[in-house]
Amino acid sequence: MLLASATAFCQTQISDYKPGLTPEGAVYFLPKTAIRVAVKVEKTTYTPGEFCKYAERYLRLNNVQRTPSVTHRIIDCNIMPYGEADKSKAFAVKFNAKSAACNVRLTDDGRLVALNTEPTAELKFANFTPAPKPQPVNTRDFMSEEILSAGSTAKMAELTAREIYDIRESKNALNRGEADFMPKDGEQLRIMLANLNNQERILSSTFSGTTTKDTTEVIFTLCPEEEIERQVAFRLSRQLGIVDADDLSGTPYYISIKDLKTVPEEAPSDGKKKKEKEDGIYVNVPSKIAVTILEGNNPIASTEFQAGQFGHTELLSGELFNKRYTTRLKINPTTGGVEKLDAEMPN
Repeated sequence: MLLASATAFCQTQISDYKPGLTPEGAVYFLPKTAIRVAVKVEKTTYTPGEFCKYAERYLRLNNVQRTPSVTHRIIDCNIMPYGEADKSKAFAVKFNAKSAACNVRLTDDGRLVALNTEPTAELKFANFTPAPKPQPVNTRDFMSEEILSAGSTAKMAELTAREIYDIRESKNALNRGEADFMPKDGEQLRIMLANLNNQERILSSTFSGTTTKDTTEVIFTLCPEEEIERQVAFRLSRQLGIVDADDLSGTPYYISIKDLKTVPEEAPSDGKKKKEKEDGIYVNVPSKIAVTILEGNNPIASTEFQAGQFGHTELLSGELFNKRYTTRLKINPTTGGVEKLDAEMPN
């Protein structure tokens, strides 16, 4: 038992690797650029009116739909980059008496963003807030006692149509100045016409039906490691809205990512092993990529931006952070590229 206990205490303790600052130095990640695709989908709901089958007879409305329906369509698509830690690019910097690289700034996930200066603020994505929905209207509140006491739906439809025609006559009389009780000023006339228009719209909806629209935002994220050619990002079903990429009930929308190769390729290694204790700060030299969202062959959104995982990594010499200089380094939190580097010589 003692032997088993001693063996258990000798086992290696394994824990997840975590970057951060210590009194001896700092361990950090470089960023890689992820992609956020925000798709706004408009849902249109049609509800047939109570008297829809009498619309042609009493109001001469043709092709009024008699069954409810729901349809979806994409009204906007926005592509934005953001940064996350690249676990394959972990580096360490050691604080020593000859180095000025001591004020190291890291993000919560360990990305290096600044040395001896304030970092660039990361882009915050605003939450989508849909417009408030209007309160539903009870059409019975706008019907007269005669309409409500009618003995059949057909009679109610006939009386409602007659009420609509009366409202139209009243509007025409006001516009011509021939009403029995004309308003005293323009503001009063505007209010009276607005009330009549509202009554006509609500009563007419009992024949033509009502259509409501609601917009939602769906977010997709992707962190590419290589170029992508027409990969299915999502699908849109007219009846169900956004569905999974493998759900064949929806129309596919594709994403393509192309490396524009805006930076020269990294020079080939000379076969010599780098010094493990070489001082300095590693940064990305990001390349620009083009991202496109397509419906079939038609692009609906496209943009270009730099991505940290496309391009290569370079070492900023430790001489830049010698105590003789006051060196400030600011790194882009999305790409890992150098945003600003300056050094001041002492007087």
